[in-house]
Amino acid sequence: MAEAVVGQLVVKLGAALVKEAATFGGSLLFKEASTLRVLFGKIRMAKAELESMQAYLQEAERFKDTDRTTTIFVREIRGLAFQIEDVVDEFTYKLEEVKHGGYAAKMKNRLKHIKTWRRMASKLQKVEDKLQDAKQRKKDYTVIAGIDRFTSAIRSMNQGQALHFTRDEDLVGVEENRDMLIRWLTGGGGGGGGDDSEQRSSKVTTVWGMPGVGKTTLVAHVYSTVKVDFDAAAWVTVSESYRIEDLLKKIATEFGITVNAANNEMRGLAESIHNYLQGKKYILVLDDVWTARCWSEIKNIFPTSNCTGRFVITSRKHEVSLLATRESAIHLEPLQAHHSWLLFCKGAFWNDDDKECPLELQNLALMFIAKCQGLPIALACIGRLLSCKPPTSAEWENVYMGLDLQLVTDVIPDAHMVLKVSLEDLPYGLKNCFLHCALFPEDYVLKRRTILRQWIAAGFIREKENRTLEEVAEGYLMELVNRSLLQVVRRNHAGRLKHCRMHDIIRLLALNKAKEECFGDVYNGSAAGTRRLSIHVKNFEQLSRSGATHLRALHVFERYINVDFLKPILTSSNLLSTLDLQGTNIKMLPNEVFDLFNLRYLGLRCTDIESLPEAVGRLQNLEVLDASDTKLTYLPNNVVKLQKLRYLYAHTATGALEALENFSGGVKVPNGIQHLAGLQALQCVKATPEFLHEVGALIELRTFDVCNVQSENSTDLGNAIAKMIHLVHLEIGTAAKSDVLQLEGLSLPPTLSWLGLVGQLDKTSMPQLFTSWSLLNSLTRLHLVFSNIDEESFSCLCVLHGLRSLELVKAFEGKRLDFYAGSFPQLRFLRIWCAAKLNQIGIEDSAMQNLVMLSVVYCSELKVLPDGIEHLRALEKLRLVDTSEELVEKLLQNRDSDECSEDLMKISHIRNVTVELTRTGLLERIR
Repeated sequence: MAEAVVGQLVVKLGAALVKEAATFGGSLLFKEASTLRVLFGKIRMAKAELESMQAYLQEAERFKDTDRTTTIFVREIRGLAFQIEDVVDEFTYKLEEVKHGGYAAKMKNRLKHIKTWRRMASKLQKVEDKLQDAKQRKKDYTVIAGIDRFTSAIRSMNQGQALHFTRDEDLVGVEENRDMLIRWLTGGGGGGGGDDSEQRSSKVTTVWGMPGVGKTTLVAHVYSTVKVDFDAAAWVTVSESYRIEDLLKKIATEFGITVNAANNEMRGLAESIHNYLQGKKYILVLDDVWTARCWSEIKNIFPTSNCTGRFVITSRKHEVSLLATRESAIHLEPLQAHHSWLLFCKGAFWNDDDKECPLELQNLALMFIAKCQGLPIALACIGRLLSCKPPTSAEWENVYMGLDLQLVTDVIPDAHMVLKVSLEDLPYGLKNCFLHCALFPEDYVLKRRTILRQWIAAGFIREKENRTLEEVAEGYLMELVNRSLLQVVRRNHAGRLKHCRMHDIIRLLALNKAKEECFGDVYNGSAAGTRRLSIHVKNFEQLSRSGATHLRALHVFERYINVDFLKPILTSSNLLSTLDLQGTNIKMLPNEVFDLFNLRYLGLRCTDIESLPEAVGRLQNLEVLDASDTKLTYLPNNVVKLQKLRYLYAHTATGALEALENFSGGVKVPNGIQHLAGLQALQCVKATPEFLHEVGALIELRTFDVCNVQSENSTDLGNAIAKMIHLVHLEIGTAAKSDVLQLEGLSLPPTLSWLGLVGQLDKTSMPQLFTSWSLLNSLTRLHLVFSNIDEESFSCLCVLHGLRSLELVKAFEGKRLDFYAGSFPQLRFLRIWCAAKLNQIGIEDSAMQNLVMLSVVYCSELKVLPDGIEHLRALEKLRLVDTSEELVEKLLQNRDSDECSEDLMKISHIRNVTVELTRTGLLERIR
């Protein structure tokens, strides 16, 4: 992983050198110019040296665990790279500082900085000397046999991958997948079934999932079961750095084909395999395939006529799973609780006839199982460990207390190797992003927007191929999901990833790697050498006293903290680039924060912050200021000096109903907002005439949320929005819920996807308004609050054929809500909230054909199920919250009755139906 550190630093050095031409383009003092030339020369030398070293480090990572000399050398390189980074960050800041102020101030700064440039050049020279010393020691003490050990280690690893558990007792919770896979391979139906012509052909089946989820175990069992039905069978483990020729030799050997001088070349191997399999019924398993390219490079050597070929490919990557024929792909998920219990007991009590957990150990057993989160490799390894211990509470408690420390090296070395291979395959930028995710607490839900912005602020993301930083970062996030290193928790209405999570076992292994590489750590009483620190405890006074230095990121996840503990940490880590205090009880930022000239991310979401001082203007490198859901009512004047700001979130925390309505939570911003030309997001701002005149200059905005809009502001607002040609997310709110939004003539950009309107809509202009918006092909989500829509005006919305999500919050004032045939063909999510008069919902056949979720909340007059709900064949979830008690009681009675009622017949196709009465605390699932 040291190459990830070096790779990021090389980019940073390149950025520093870009400033060279601009610096010498101005008039410089002779001594100043001389010292700067020396310093730039040192930076250039450091960059060249590190560029050459990066490729070496990438290879060294693969065998440093078997070569102590290499391990020491890599550790030295990492430490020296951190020292160079400190110099470069300070240099970048000081160079910018010279430009500010009047003539006298600039001259004074330039004279003062001559000593600074000399000090930095001297420091870089010392680092260079240390680097050369380290390289010489590495050369002097490298043992030639180290390469042999590397080869041996790789061979051992591959052999380890080939050891498969094929016992019936190892297959827990995957019986359905096992049976389905057998059918596909033997022709008993499913993706591989069909008539005889289909049987005499080639079929590809894929099994994919996260590391350690049991892909190889499942396929090995099925392979041993069905291979007797084939004329030829082969199992080949594919390394991530395979060579085609070596892969063909393995396949030939496994099929029993003799490899000799006559067919040793690639073409000869291909012909031998093709001829041997001609006319046969054969099966080939390719285990642990890393790229789809692997299959495309070899698939043409296998005969496809006059034979039956079955191919099974296992992979941890989603892209490889897409190779499957038709729908012959299996995505293995972690085990459910019941199956986790069975697998754990089979391992921990394998020597007992009944394989049951004693009553006195059951609570501890559940704690171990919870730690594994359904990952079979962890369940099996921990069970194996406990089977060697006396079955007593005291012994098991001792094991559990040290579990997090032991998991990485002692308990699940198999999982450690699985993750190690996954990490080695990651590009250096992606490695940093992955390790960053491990700093969050166990089971923490990672929000896409937050995580991407932290990656960008940390410098992990670089623009490339005409893609924005945000696009590159989201691509990285999707890559981690596709590699099964992160799990999807939730997608939004458009299917875009919204929330994800890191499996706890993967997190522990990644956290160990992050600590080993000094990338980051979770504070547990010590923070020696780490660059990023995550605090999950209330008392970190010891850290405060130790004077943690050289931190680049500080994440605090404890609600109640003592601000005084933060001050010395901030003072000793003045190169901090990320400070995330989200969710803490902090009311005022300590002054030390505003000395953090390198700060790029300031996270204050859900804190008790009441105001920000004018000193915030000193944070000249700040890119993200997230003060959502705080007690802020205004922003200081100097916020407009933050010209590198990309994201500005600041709205007042409100009660549950107000938050639901997104009403009256905006903050006042000072004049001069037009100077923040790079802003991508601005939420949530109170409208004033001055603000609306200025905000039109922010043409890079993707997200814009404005409230307190009055009718006299409508023209200025419309003019401003017309200039925001990249806008994706727009919310507009009135000053009071009785006010009417004046939207006539509002021209929305074609890029708009998310539209929220808070305030009454003019019924006379609605037909023309929504008809004009129907031309927006990107508009997929509409959120209406206080709209005062009735039965007649609701039909105007039906022209929005592209909507996938529609939310009506205190927006419908009628008694009957009708969805006509063909309306909302793309709609997937419909939420109706607080419709006080609503007593009937009508759904005609072919309306909302793609609806998957329907929520009806706080509609107390609704006494019957929606008429025609049986037409919604795609509906997966129906949620009824605080509808009439009459409807809830009727559904509960029907559920508990032996007879099948008409209501239950209407909703029999819906997988999940829940009813809730918040007043009584009732929450029941009907289906």
